[in-house]
Amino acid sequence: MQNDVLKVTIKGVMPTSNGCAIFLGPDEKTFIIYVDTQIGNAISMIINDVQRERPMTHDLISNIFVGLGVSLQRVIINDVRDRTFFARIILKMENEVDSKICEIDSRPSDAIALALHDERPIYVSRKVLDAEEDMTELLERILKEQG
Repeated sequence: MQNDVLKVTIKGVMPTSNGCAIFLGPDEKTFIIYVDTQIGNAISMIINDVQRERPMTHDLISNIFVGLGVSLQRVIINDVRDRTFFARIILKMENEVDSKICEIDSRPSDAIALALHDERPIYVSRKVLDAEEDMTELLERILKEQG
């Protein structure tokens, strides 16, 4: 893994007036990605290991990967432009003849849901992390008010 990416964790998922705020980052910094309510709830359900009666979209995609012999290796939040984030899903395809790495463009929210579902690492590029304001104090204040 190159030095220009850092492993991140999801530090919190909070409802907002128009969706959800996903707080994430490495230990030293927290940034926010705003997502729609449906994917925010899906991410929260994965984090909290909530059992669902029917498969959700990320369940379906994960099952398709398994059926095709594809494994999710990692996801990378690789760019941000005008508060819009971009991500890449890194897949490994193997069969009896060969193996191949494939990168797929994705919304970060979908990539995060898949990575959490499959227990795979989430990375952020140094460029994205440096461009974003540190929201660690805001997250701590919200968590303190909730607790």
